[in-house]
Formats: sequence, C-alpha cells, structure tokens
Amino acid sequence: MTTFAEHPYASFLHRVEKPARYAGGEAGQVKKDWAAPELEARICLAFPDVYDIGMSHLGYKILYKILNDDPRTLAERCYTPWTDMERELRQRGLPLVSLESARPLRDFDVVGLSLQYELTYTNCLTILDLGNLPLRAENRGEDDPLVVAGGPTATHPEPISAFLDAIVIGDGEEKLTEVALVWVRLKQQGVPRAERLARLAELAGVYVPSLYSVSRDPDTGFLVVDRPPAEGGPPFPVPRAFVADLSKYPFPDDGPVGGPEAIFDRMSIEIARGCTEGCRFCQAGMIYRPVRERDPAEIVDTVVRAVKKSGFDEVSLTSLSTADYSCISPLIKKVVEKLAPENVSLGVSSLRAYGLEEDVLDDIGKVRATGLTFAPEAGTQRMRDVVNKNVTEEQLLETAHRVFSRGWSKMKLYFMIGLPTEEDEDVRGIVATGALALGVGRKLQGGRARVTVSVSSHVPKPHTPFQWCAMDAAHEIARKQRLLEADARLARVDLKTHDADESLLEAIFARGDRSLCDVVEHAWRNGARFDSWGDQLKLDLWRAAFEAFAIETSIFLGTIPVTARLPWDHIDVGLADGFLAKEYRKALKNRLSPPCGKTIGSFIHYTNVEAAEADKRPLVCYDCGVACDLSQMRTERIDFLSKMGAHHRLPIVAAPPRPPKNRPPVRRQGEEPRRYRFKFEKLGPTSLLGHLDLIRALPRVLRRMGIPLAYSQGFHPKPEMSFSPALSLGVLSLSEFVDLKLLCDLDPAHVLAEMTAAAPEGLAFRAGARLGPDDAGITKILTSARYLVAMARSALADRGGEEELAAGLARFLASPEHKVRREIEGLAKYVDVRSYVTHASIGGAEAHAEARRAGLVGDLAFLAFDVKILGSGGVKTTELVEAITGDTAFPHRAIRAALYGERDGVRVDPLDLAAVRRPRSPRVTELSPADSTFG
Repeated sequence: MTTFAEHPYASFLHRVEKPARYAGGEAGQVKKDWAAPELEARICLAFPDVYDIGMSHLGYKILYKILNDDPRTLAERCYTPWTDMERELRQRGLPLVSLESARPLRDFDVVGLSLQYELTYTNCLTILDLGNLPLRAENRGEDDPLVVAGGPTATHPEPISAFLDAIVIGDGEEKLTEVALVWVRLKQQGVPRAERLARLAELAGVYVPSLYSVSRDPDTGFLVVDRPPAEGGPPFPVPRAFVADLSKYPFPDDGPVGGPEAIFDRMSIEIARGCTEGCRFCQAGMIYRPVRERDPAEIVDTVVRAVKKSGFDEVSLTSLSTADYSCISPLIKKVVEKLAPENVSLGVSSLRAYGLEEDVLDDIGKVRATGLTFAPEAGTQRMRDVVNKNVTEEQLLETAHRVFSRGWSKMKLYFMIGLPTEEDEDVRGIVATGALALGVGRKLQGGRARVTVSVSSHVPKPHTPFQWCAMDAAHEIARKQRLLEADARLARVDLKTHDADESLLEAIFARGDRSLCDVVEHAWRNGARFDSWGDQLKLDLWRAAFEAFAIETSIFLGTIPVTARLPWDHIDVGLADGFLAKEYRKALKNRLSPPCGKTIGSFIHYTNVEAAEADKRPLVCYDCGVACDLSQMRTERIDFLSKMGAHHRLPIVAAPPRPPKNRPPVRRQGEEPRRYRFKFEKLGPTSLLGHLDLIRALPRVLRRMGIPLAYSQGFHPKPEMSFSPALSLGVLSLSEFVDLKLLCDLDPAHVLAEMTAAAPEGLAFRAGARLGPDDAGITKILTSARYLVAMARSALADRGGEEELAAGLARFLASPEHKVRREIEGLAKYVDVRSYVTHASIGGAEAHAEARRAGLVGDLAFLAFDVKILGSGGVKTTELVEAITGDTAFPHRAIRAALYGERDGVRVDPLDLAAVRRPRSPRVTELSPADSTFG
C-alpha cells in the first residue's frame, strides 16, 4: 500500500487552490484491490467539472456504489482539475490520476464521462488530454480505454460525439456494468476495437456515433444522423435504457464524504425519478418518464443509515418535483421524527405548500430547514398555462402565507424569461408576483421578510415541446432584464439574473449537430475551460472557433419547422411520435395539459389512505407514448401511504407562534455536556484541508461513531468546539488539539482508534483527556509551537548548500528585527517575524525522525523553530523561509511538530492538565480570528 508521500502530486499540491480536490483519502471512499482474481473491469468515473460540484452529483454516487459492490468491477473517480492544477500538470508532464489509487486514466478499461450540461464539453476534452488519451475516438488504438458517456445531455450528443466511443442513453444503473464487462471480455478474446464497438451498439440503450453517417438537411442546414443502410446494423433510432423498478438499486447510504466543501455539502437522497407535471420547457421531465417513486420506508431507512455513515448534519430530499412525490407529507413527518433528536437539518427543494397537510412546514421547522424554494416559472397566469405549470396565483400566495406564518423570513422564487409567446406584461409579472409574496411576508414578518426572485433565460432543449422555439437574442434578453431590474428596485424585491451569453452558448450546443465537434476542439485548444463559470467563459474564443469553421450559429438559435429533421431525432427517449408537437401547439393556444398520474383537477396527491381510496376517478393519461400501469400506480401509492401510517385525514391546525431566535438545541433527557480535549495529527491528504473544512470534518467523525455532540444555543445550533491555531494549506502537523463538548461520558483513551478509523485519511487521534470545569480552553493556554522546515538538499545545492543555509539562519538570529510583507484579502502589512522566534537551529536526528512520522522522505535538510503564539497572531513558516533564504518561493515543506502551554517559564503539554491548571502568563490571550493562521 502506497503512502501519500508517494503520490505523484504530493510535492506541489499545496501550491494550488483547494489542493484536497486532488488528494483523495475521504471517509467513505472505496479502494479495491486491482489484482483481485474476481475483478474483470476497472472504470474511472470522470466528472467534467471541479470536485466541489462533482461530489454533489447523485448519478455518480449511484454508479460508484453499484460498480464497487459488484466484485467483477471497480470504480474510482476523477474530476476536471481547476486551471491552476492543469497548469501544474502540464508544466511537469504529469497525467491526470484517479483519487482512490492515483492511477493514470490510461490504466483503466473504461473512462466514463457524465454529460450533465452542454457547457462542460471543453472540460471533457481536458480530462481526456490530461489522461493521455487521444481526443478523437477515431484515433484511439486497440489498448486505449473505452470512453463512454451518459447523463441528460447524452440525449442530444452530436456536438461532442467525435470524442466519445459510446454513449449510454437513459438510466445507467444496469447498462454501465454490462458495457464494461462486454468491452473487457471481448478485448481479452482478441476482438479488434472496431468490432468491439459494433458489439456494444447491439446492447439496448448504447449509441456508438462512429457507426452512423450524417447528411445535411436541405430545409434547415442541420447535419442529421442517417439510418444505417445495412440490414442487421446498429439500431435506429437508438432506444433508451430504462430501470422500471428503482428498488432494484437502493439509493446509496454511503460513499465518499468530501474533504473540501462541496457546492451542496449535505446528504442528498433521491426520492423519485421522473415527473408527473409535464412542464413544456423541462427536458428532464420528458426524458425520465414515467415517474418512478422510491418506497418511503426505504427512504426513511436510507436517511437514518446515511446520516450515521456519512456524519452529515444536513439531509436533502430531492427529485424533479419533490412536492409531487405521492407520499411527501407523511414522508417528511417520518424523516423529521428520525432527524430531530440528532440536530440534523432537512432541505426539501421545490416544496410548494398549497394542498399539503397544514403542519408539514411545522415539521420541517423542527429540524432547522435550510431554506424553502419554489418555482412558479412565469409571472402571469397566461404564461404559466403556456409552459403547462399547473399552479395559480392564489396557490402561490397560499404558499407564501404558509411559509411566512410559520416563522420563515425568506422565500426564493425561480422564473424564466424568453418563453414562447412572451410579452412585456409577462416579464413584468415576474417581479409583480414576487412583490405579492413579499407583501404577504411583510404582513406576517414585518421588515424581516425577504423574497428573492431568480430569473434565468429560457433555453429551448431537445426532446421537449419547445425544442422548435427560437431563443431570445442577446439584446432582447438584456432589455427584459432591465425591465426586471427597474421593477425590482421599486418593489424592493431581491433580483438575480443569469448571464445571457452563457445561455446563448448553451442553446447552440443543446440544439447543435456534429459540425460543432470541430468548434469545441478549436475553442479548447485555444484555452476555453469551465465555460459554465461566468468568470471563466471566454466568448472571443468561441466566436473565433465558429468563424474558423464558417458555422452560422443562427440556425441553432432560430425557430425550427415542426416538420424538420433534427440532429437528435435518432435518439428515442420513449415518447410517441407527435406527442411533443401536439403539446407545442397547445402551448401556442395557451392551453393546459393536466398533470398525468393524478385525478383530473388535482394539484397534489392525496396525503392519506382514506382520501385516496375514496376518489374512484381514473388517473389522467394523455398518451405521451410511455407505457404506464395506472392501476398499479394507484395501488402502490396507497400502499406507500399505509407504510407511513397516513391512514386518515389530519385535522387542520393553526400556524404555531414564530420560533424564538434563541431556540435551545435538542438534548437527550438527563444528559449534560462534558468537555474533552483531543490531540490529533493532520497528515497526508488531510494536511491539504483548509481550517473550515477541518471544522466540518471533525463533527462528522463523531457522528459516524454515534457520539452525541453538544450544540450551541440559537436557531442554527453548531457543535461546541474550539481548535488550536489554524495551519496554512499543505503544512503537516503532528500536534493539533480540539476542545469539544459531548453529551456522553467516555474514556478518551478507549475511543482514539475508533475515531481514527472513522476519519478521512491522514487524520489520526493520538491522545485525549476529560476536562474539568476549571480547565481553560485550548486557545487560552497555548503559548508556543515548534516547527520543522524540510528542504531538499538538491535545491539547497544551487544556493550554496547547507553552509549558506546555516549562515542565513545566523544572520536572522543576530538581527533585532526582520520584517516581511504579508497580504490578507488584498491588504498588505509588514510583520516582524524575528519577534516571534525564541529559538532556531539546523535540525538533527530528532527532526529526521519527526519528518518520517509525518510522511516526508528523501534527502532532506531541516530548520527547527520555536515560535511564540500571541494574541496578535502568529508567524507563517513561509515567512521564516523567506527571512532566511531571501526567496519568497523557496521550495520546502513544513511540519508543526509540537504545541505547548507554559508554567513558570517552562513549556508544558496541553494534555498535562495538572500543569496547565496553574496560573498562566498574563500575556497569553485568546487568538484574534483575523490572524490565527500559522505555519
């Protein structure tokens, strides 16, 4: 087993932003034996965005679990490196490697890309190129991995098809394992690559672009995919893969828990797939039909297990339309019942409140709900009918009343502009709707009420009724945004709008054809990266790329004839011919289609068995082409309600009083907080975690063990903890301390091994003590620290060797002061680093031994420093190195070897409680938060 010191990136990761993105070692990761005899296929799940986003993706969590639970397959992860990391890799000629085993992508049998968003296409090329794989499928050799993709954007893949060997259409739970095993077995049999690809195309739900030719449609100018001429050739159209019963693949209750904070840093649980509502702009609502719900009892069990295994203090129930999960009210009640005693918060997206049981929002409030968001989509009733959003203004205001009357002070509403048939009246209705909701809030919450209106531009997506619609031009989007801004200022509604250029580029690639493959590569080769990040999008590169290949983008942005052949017609997502066109025509006439799978006139599902059984009317079906068993659907929903104990209607209850601002945290009966101090090491991948990430990681360790933490007072309680001074990224530490309060009595020495086992790689607990009521906190007793600075002798040789290092150290010690420039958030100040140092020397045998403990190996020389910890802050090891070598970027690694308190001028161990209980030096004060970074 390799150590982190042997990781190919170990020597330079501390130089990049968020280095833990690339180190792995997270709690919950799976590291399988590559040499296991039963192992057949090795898959790298490669997400074309940064770690922070990819770690939140539910589809990859599902595939990671399925592949690693199967003894025949192995799954590891990689993410697109941020621009600074890409630069480091290219300068060093190093490949992109997986997080789990640090193996290059070329070592895998299959590299799986997730196509979630059109503006990640250039990131796909970055992954392939840094993985040392040929960009284009046609250039890959017999031994190159299979490059396969999946995800919602895979249903219109032509603009990236030249770079992909195969594409899985639809649900990937069953298909990816099958594809990987077939590929590897055929290769082992000596089957040539081209024939292997042809065999993959025979699997239902697999599209192999190289097997299909394209021709230009004379009516539109699109390159469209032609039907294969030969009998027995690949399927046309390509059918989707479909998982009818989600219970065959229970949602994962485990998996890697991120070190650096993910965008959605919580445990998200998929409760359903698909949607009943039929919104005409929504691609996911069309391609994931029919709606499939997970068993609510299984969801509750998954939530409970996931909280324990992950250590997260927040859970989110997610689906395309959470409010339309048929058992949502009793499910929330049951989940809250389990989460409330654990101080775990609940997030529920798009949970419109009208029609639900009156006390559902009260239940959510019991577990510190993290926010409530709603999606009216359009500002007038006419436009809501156009897009088939089955909601009225009265219901929206009912939602606002229920939210604000139950103590919430904030609401967020999502809308779109640029929808078909839209007029200025519809645009201005967006802010007007937000203002009406704010008016309700002001009546109930006074000045505390806030409503945020978030407005994006409509992008017509393939496989939707609006796929033929024109995209608003940039100047028209800008004009509508100015209307919104003016109205929002008057209404005092918070407004957020989406970048128009990004939306236009998204639309081009959403409705693009195979000619755009050249454009993607051209823009990428000239520096296009992370196009979905507003500060990274370089429109000039894309304009140049379109011009280089004489691509007229207007054909992808304008209105398309309903009778035209489309670049995605060869992908069959299960919808009947003519269904989308029929819905499009109804939209142009402002006509609604009722939600499918509900009785006519119902906006929500029944919340109890009694009501569901009393309504004998048939469920609505408007023949979209997807075969639904409506009788089984009705029976299943009643069964789900019964499982949740929702047998009868509940009485209507009045809204409770507003929750107090300082609500006490939940405590188990008879338990009072007890204080403990633990010493731990921060090595390997964990040394690359920032201090805030460490603060998130440690409570998760204890939650995984089932050790109850004490929480602070307030409406948003937090674990009561205090840490030793923060370290700079990449500084190793053999001496870290944390004081915390627990709601249990334990022997610290007996839990150290279990704590280490529950922690991410590199976080190891070495000692602990129970604190008494008179013991000062860790921040009050620390007075000094010992640091080691390791330098490669080869680097020193170019600067006079160790003799010059010793001379520089002597000059530093002889100086009464030595000031260096420090910048904090753009503000500069000069720090006298000499004033902090009480002793310094060239490190000897002890330093070498401590470095080996910390995982540093090689031909190294050491500087050892004893430094003061003052109330005004501390000194950084980078500043000490600069002071002695005169080089602000001299290569080195730092180790915090020890932290000390003080008694009568003598250093003492912070865990020697008898010593530190004696009076402390008057100069020791609590650290200033602004200057608490050391090392």
